[in-house]
Amino acid sequence: MKKQLTYIAAAFFFTGMVSAQKIDLNAMPKPGPTPAINIAKPKTFQLSNGLTVMVVENNKLPRVTANLSMDRPPYYEGSVAGVSDIMAEQFENGTTNMSKDDFNKKVDYLGAGLNFSSNGASANALSKYFPEVLGLMADAIINPKFSTEEIQNSKERAIEGLKSSEKNASAIASKVSNALMYGKNTSRGEFETVESINKIQLADVQNIYKKYYAPDNAYLVIVGDVKFDQVKPLIEKSFNGWKKANTPISPLEPASNVAKTEINVVDVPSAVQSVVSVNNLNNLKMKDPNYFAAVMANYILGGGGEARLFMNLREKNGFTYGAYSDMSASKYSPDFSASASVRNEVTDKAVKEFMNELNAISTVKPEELENAKAKLKGAFILSLEQPATVARFALNQKVQDLPSDFYTNYLKSIDKVTAADISNAVKATILPNQSRIFIAGKASDISEGLDKLGYPVKYFDKDANPVAKPTTQKVDANVTVASIADKYINAIGGKANLEKISSYTMNASMTMQGQTIDFKIIKAQGGKELTTVTAMGQVVQKQVFDGKAGYSEQMGQKVPMKAEQIAEKQKNPELFEELGFAKSADYKVAGIEKVNNEDSYVVKGGDTTYYYSVKTGLKTGETKTVKAQGKEMTIPTTFSDYKDVSGVKMPYSISVNQMGMDMTMNVKSYEVNQAKDADFK
Repeated sequence: MKKQLTYIAAAFFFTGMVSAQKIDLNAMPKPGPTPAINIAKPKTFQLSNGLTVMVVENNKLPRVTANLSMDRPPYYEGSVAGVSDIMAEQFENGTTNMSKDDFNKKVDYLGAGLNFSSNGASANALSKYFPEVLGLMADAIINPKFSTEEIQNSKERAIEGLKSSEKNASAIASKVSNALMYGKNTSRGEFETVESINKIQLADVQNIYKKYYAPDNAYLVIVGDVKFDQVKPLIEKSFNGWKKANTPISPLEPASNVAKTEINVVDVPSAVQSVVSVNNLNNLKMKDPNYFAAVMANYILGGGGEARLFMNLREKNGFTYGAYSDMSASKYSPDFSASASVRNEVTDKAVKEFMNELNAISTVKPEELENAKAKLKGAFILSLEQPATVARFALNQKVQDLPSDFYTNYLKSIDKVTAADISNAVKATILPNQSRIFIAGKASDISEGLDKLGYPVKYFDKDANPVAKPTTQKVDANVTVASIADKYINAIGGKANLEKISSYTMNASMTMQGQTIDFKIIKAQGGKELTTVTAMGQVVQKQVFDGKAGYSEQMGQKVPMKAEQIAEKQKNPELFEELGFAKSADYKVAGIEKVNNEDSYVVKGGDTTYYYSVKTGLKTGETKTVKAQGKEMTIPTTFSDYKDVSGVKMPYSISVNQMGMDMTMNVKSYEVNQAKDADFK
């Protein structure tokens, strides 16, 4: 009771204080003085082979992490581009001392995480198991087991990944823009291809390992529940056998910006959005006097949801879901970039707004400057709560050759930045007059608008080779919607055979992130349709339409179809839509485009665009525009691998691109004339 009275008295006392001081609860609190930063130094030692070890003791949780990184410039892989990534995959295939199964079972048994890359490795484990996990990590690094069989498996996975990204505008943009900035035959601009992956042999993997995966100039950072005196002899025992490579460091190939800003375009005919990025190279280093001003300029320009690019391209104009920029002070590849994925029809407008913002960032408002300072200081202070931050700071000081007080004075350095400093920093790091405006998108939709922007427009293929501007093929005057539909109908089996089919059921599956997803799609005359999506034996999504009404169901929640959705479905009730093309004026021939590298007639009808091979007449794809949560989304689908089903050819491979990711449905079977009215209830 006495304690309770004390709390009550304290509450009244506090209330009196508030009243006496007349605090305005609606006023933004004033920031306090910038706090002093005291950053503990990790304990450091170096092995005779050159490996530098940093240990940060933190006993709050019984866990330890180890991160290995190698400070070396990029190296040119040439005809076997991709070999470093293939090499890195082999570290998880066991060692010369332990089989692959035993190695991975041991890691799982210890509840550990162990990962490898071409430039290092990482491990995490409970502190009591850390010595064993560190031993496994060292054994994999020092005694890798490279085998022709496992390398072939890695090559096949790599090739599958390359093929799946062939039509992905984001992947194409990343690859080609890098090649154009640095040169495709350089260490920083090269990229792997199916041909280069196929050329990789066991000797290539062994050679890359011996030359570049070495302790020379490497750093091992240990953070967590360890004692320095105990972990030091453990590391010495585990890593002393790792031999130096003494590989000479090759100088980086020279790279420079274009003399005058230009637009570089790669035609991606299947793209429903344009990936736009504005890039330029600079020489920014973390130790430069204008580093903090450059970081602040980038934050104001494109650092997040309140930055200028986001507010302009998304909030004001609705061109994209998000627009951002990045200022990299990388030791070997410092650069600036600003990017967004925008709708095809507004690509030229988006480019114009990007350049407006880049030109305007040399002048910032006082409130923008203060907000940026507060946000960057807050992020820095929050990062200090993580023990790994201390180690990362120490590593940066070594690798970036930073002054010893760089991080202790970090907040003060932010405070000192003025609007004039930002203006000066921008002149050296954000170069709107010497940038490559790179666009991966559908040339037939975007070229006309880009030509009017006033910049030189150059075209490249998906391997960064210069090409002529894609031209729109003219459609012969004799080609009509009806003739295209007739050619398709004849190609798949003829009208008589189509009319024998009143319904069909398609059973298909796809693999996504290692999980199999099954599809059952039933279609019947009159526009009736049922789509069921199943994962792990559970129905996760269902859509039903009985010709008059319908609904979608997800997670047990039913949502009735809207009137406009029903009206769209009722426009063409034919089981094979092409049978109804000639009956409606809604369908129009709109040219010839490439679909899966095949010339295809384009037929537009309502919210759907259809594509038919000029050569064979078969349907090569279709693009649907759907509305979800107030946003329009365009979903392209391609069809291939046609096979006979009861006298009618049906596609057995169906690829759908959603959110920049290709997903391929492999059809297991078709069943004809098996549908019942009950299926559509």
